[in-house]
Amino acid sequence: MHPHPVTRRVKTVVKSHQTENKEDMTTDTNNSNQNPVPGEQPEWKPADRLGLVSEYYFSRKLREVARLNAEGRDIISLAIGSPDMPPSPQTIERLCEVARRPDAHGYQPTMGTPELRQAMAAFYRRWYGVELEPGSEVLPLIGSKEGILHVTLAFVNPGDAVLVPNPGYPTYTSLSRLLGAEVLHYDLCEGTWQPDFDALEDIVAHHQRVRLLWTNYPNMPTGADARRDTYERLVAFARRHHVIVVNDNPYSFILNDHPLSLLQVPGAKDCCIEFNSMSKSHNMPGWRVGLCATNAQFISWILKVKSNIDSGTFRGLQLAAAEALNTNDAQWHREANIETYARRRRYAEQIMQELGCTYDARQVGMFLWGRISDVYADAEQLTERVLHEARVFITPGFIFGSRGQRYIRISLCAKEEKIEEALERIKSGLTQLQEGERK
Repeated sequence: MHPHPVTRRVKTVVKSHQTENKEDMTTDTNNSNQNPVPGEQPEWKPADRLGLVSEYYFSRKLREVARLNAEGRDIISLAIGSPDMPPSPQTIERLCEVARRPDAHGYQPTMGTPELRQAMAAFYRRWYGVELEPGSEVLPLIGSKEGILHVTLAFVNPGDAVLVPNPGYPTYTSLSRLLGAEVLHYDLCEGTWQPDFDALEDIVAHHQRVRLLWTNYPNMPTGADARRDTYERLVAFARRHHVIVVNDNPYSFILNDHPLSLLQVPGAKDCCIEFNSMSKSHNMPGWRVGLCATNAQFISWILKVKSNIDSGTFRGLQLAAAEALNTNDAQWHREANIETYARRRRYAEQIMQELGCTYDARQVGMFLWGRISDVYADAEQLTERVLHEARVFITPGFIFGSRGQRYIRISLCAKEEKIEEALERIKSGLTQLQEGERK
């Protein structure tokens, strides 16, 4: 089959960012009035913005793990933070109940059903003591990762700057770059892993177009807990510099008896946004249910973006999520989010010790973050050998930024017996690992 007769070969010349990103579109005159040669394939190229990011590390690495498993290597993955336990029984029952209704399968409101918004507001009142107006101050998201896109589109113009923690969640950086923002990394202080506020002040003093500051407490990947004094300083920073602070808060229930919210600080709602998610705290990562909480004006702008991107989620999913928020009680949370992960964490700590890594025992969340021994050149040197010799997949900290170069992260999202087996595999290969990885 020949190409379409009206096809033209067009060569696009894109000037550099120093010429204000203006594009000079020119036509290849040798082919401008001719049809392509029969059978010749057009030269396809992606948008220039794809050159600003690389493929997500786990997307690439999981293909390698799948190949190793296909070869019979039986890799134990302690890399991804995807809870392996099911939601509460009543959550699943509610989903099935609604799915059987013939009238439950149409489009749903982009801003979420009233039942879900009310449940989200009630959840914040019950667990954090934060009052939210269900109709205007809370917005369901298709996972909080989606919210990063929506908030950036709502508040950041191309050329504006955003502040991103180092180390931090890679998507804060990649999505900002894809949308034309300048990414300014700010350091977290090694040890406490709280923001270096002196460095933040210096950054904003030299950049006049900072619009957002991304923060994430309890912190991933470091496991640093949320602190009231940090939240208060972040709110004061937002007010002083007219910068919107966005706190990504999906881990506050994991190994944590006292969950905190940025919105507990008086006045935070006026200048801050908080994401939360049911992926981690309710064992629902594949359901893609998150929320955005802030003032009504901010919500209206974010909704304006969201309404042009998605059409809401299945009604049964939303009502089941509301059921989980309303009925997963303190006992459920203690067993699912504290006791289960505490049992697993003991094995992860032993793995760190076997690998010669040091860690802070006060960490919270579903990962364990550890500093590698000086005998290794970098974290990836260690994790690659653990993968190929011990057949255990753990995460090198460099993917979270330069301040993670000498750290590894172990996920607790595997059954106890699997983590114990990973420990035994590493123990049996420890001598070879230590000898093979020395500088």
